[in-house]
Amino acid sequence: MIKWAGWLITLFGAAHTILALTLMGAGQHAGTWFSGGLWQENLKALSPAGSAYWFSIDSFGPAFVLVGLLVLWLARRGITPPAFVGWALIVWTVVDAVVMPLTPWPVILVAAILLLVGIRRATATERA
Repeated sequence: MIKWAGWLITLFGAAHTILALTLMGAGQHAGTWFSGGLWQENLKALSPAGSAYWFSIDSFGPAFVLVGLLVLWLARRGITPPAFVGWALIVWTVVDAVVMPLTPWPVILVAAILLLVGIRRATATERA
């Protein structure tokens, strides 16, 4: 279950980032990003390039990829991830569900539950 959770989290984060950059068109602003165009960005009134940056490269997508890969790395080495990772994902997902209910947040909720169940089983096995 831990590996399933790791893969779900990784794939969700990668899909979000890649789709934001391509299908949603955020990547068209890369020239502005890398030329210093966001250095004086007003976070209260984001430009289209600033919004695209926060929606893609600086979104939760890359962070989910990192968390998912870390869970997979730990699982491959027989190390049980700490339960706070699963609980943090649940809290993050609940906030996302309240703020933006029409997003695919249930995928991360399922992954977090799988992760917590896997952690609980692994911990029970270690104690036995």
